[in-house]
Amino acid sequence: MTFLYTSSFRAATQPDQRMINLWKHITKKSNWRIVQLPNGFLQTEYLHPEEEDWIDVTRRETVEGAEQAIDASIEHYSKKLEFLKGPKVVRTFE
Repeated sequence: MTFLYTSSFRAATQPDQRMINLWKHITKKSNWRIVQLPNGFLQTEYLHPEEEDWIDVTRRETVEGAEQAIDASIEHYSKKLEFLKGPKVVRTFE
């Protein structure tokens, strides 16, 4: 039962190559920027590789908060890319 669940789960959640390329693009900090909005808030954006357009992601009150949001996004997508390599052994027993 576990094997079937694992196999079907993995197959159902595999992203396509376009999505993988986007995740790789997002994990590079040079593809991000912070802009100040007219209301004073700061918005984080990444440059979409195909559309050559900036995509807004989060809004924060400080530059430090905005940069932390970018770092958290980079970490999140890096973990998603790591997951694509398959299961990772966490512990073995004798």
